[in-house]
Order: sequence, then structure tokens, then C-alpha cells
Amino acid sequence: MLKQIILATIAVFIAWSALDFVIHGLLLQSTYEATASLWRPMQEMKMGVMYGVGIVGAATFVYLYAALVKPKSMAAGLKYGLLFGIATGFPMGFGTYSVMPIPVSLAVVWFLGSLVESIAGGAIVAAIVKPVDDRE
Repeated sequence: MLKQIILATIAVFIAWSALDFVIHGLLLQSTYEATASLWRPMQEMKMGVMYGVGIVGAATFVYLYAALVKPKSMAAGLKYGLLFGIATGFPMGFGTYSVMPIPVSLAVVWFLGSLVESIAGGAIVAAIVKPVDDRE
């Protein structure tokens, strides 16, 4: 199962990175430009830290599924992803909105983006991490 966990972690990290590019690099670009005073300039961004956060998040997401979700199935993976997305995305979007002067539209997109990423991650982890009895 360790190989499945490693493969799923890499796959989830890649999927989340691609979705982050679409969400933050394309969809929210104008919003970030309009609120530039809130963010570090691009040349000061800590991208190494951001990738580290992403890999730790993906590894934790995958391990929680592997260790705690039973039975393992696509339906369980999607449900896990949905619940994980609500639990992490809602506080990230609206918790930040409550303490920072960001537009509510940014909070909504952060929440929905987290939800989409988590559901996609749930589908990926369910496709890769199989019960011990189902392995070939």
C-alpha cells in the first residue's frame, strides 16, 4: 500500500498544482491585481514554501484516506473529497474574509476552488489507493 500512497500523493499534488494555476493564475489574476497591496510582489513570493505546503497537504490528504476511509470506493473518495473541501475551503475563504479586506468574491472562489480541488483529489485517491484485498 505504500507504493499506492506515494503514487496517489504525487498525482494529487500534480492535479492540485494544475488547478491552482487555473484558479489563481488565470481566474483570479485580475482580483489579485486589484488587491495588490495585500500580497507580496511576485519576486518576493516564497514558491518553495508554497510547493512544500502543497506536497505536505497532498500527502496528508492521501494518508487520511488510506488510513481512515472504509470501505474504499470511488463514492467514498468523492464523499471524502467533498467533506475535506468544505472543512478546509470554507474556513480558508470566509475565515480570511472575516479578518482581511479581501472582496467577498475572492472568498467565494477560494472556497469553491478548494472544494473542486478536494473532490478531484478524492477521485484520484480512490482510483489509486485500493483495499488490500483488491490489489492485483
